[in-house]
Amino acid sequence: MDSPIQRTGEYSVKGDYHKNVDKNWRYYPVYHFKMKYIDSFIHPVPKTAKILDMGCGEVHLVEKYRKSGYDIIGLDLNYSSDVVKKGDIRYTPFENDEFDIVLCLDVLEHLNFQDQELALKEIHRILKKDGTALFALPNLAHFISRISFFLTGSLIRTSSINRHPGDRPVKEFISLMKEHKFYIKKRVGIFPTFIISSALTWYFPRRVIWLHVIINTLFSYPNWCFLNLIHCKKI
Repeated sequence: MDSPIQRTGEYSVKGDYHKNVDKNWRYYPVYHFKMKYIDSFIHPVPKTAKILDMGCGEVHLVEKYRKSGYDIIGLDLNYSSDVVKKGDIRYTPFENDEFDIVLCLDVLEHLNFQDQELALKEIHRILKKDGTALFALPNLAHFISRISFFLTGSLIRTSSINRHPGDRPVKEFISLMKEHKFYIKKRVGIFPTFIISSALTWYFPRRVIWLHVIINTLFSYPNWCFLNLIHCKKI
């Protein structure tokens, strides 16, 4: 018998908003290209690999990849179902060395700095030897944020401080990963925040996918980008 779906927090208010994405959402182009990249990351993974989507939200990726035959489950503090365990990513219910792959997508920035360390220790614990973690992380020091700091003394946060208390420049996340015994295998940037492209994205998100194709292809130096995707190996 399937477990009933339980939602708390923002999912009890917003519903399954990642499953039914509003193309007028200002972050839609970034989300669109992030999903395409995750698809390309998962596609070559063997169906025998055990995968955890940590902080999975309303189970969008878990359901999608399970339908394709992948052995994937989720963990979230505010959502549970027959394929998602309700739990805290700092103290998970899993065994040591249980997973081949852990996805941690747009999660760490929701934690304060001390709790980010606890989450990284937990990811390291539950990953198998040579296991892979894929992180999606906003970069507080993206291009237009640096311009803002130069002109006004203020960085442009990736969300409100209440929602993203752990916002950092991406290099600080990378240093933290290395400190907690992860090897950075690959880093990819999405959306270098140039002034004109950022303004167009803010006002016309659904109409500028073509523009993001160009700038993500030609100018996606990760340190300039709003979002970084980071492949890590457990060492």
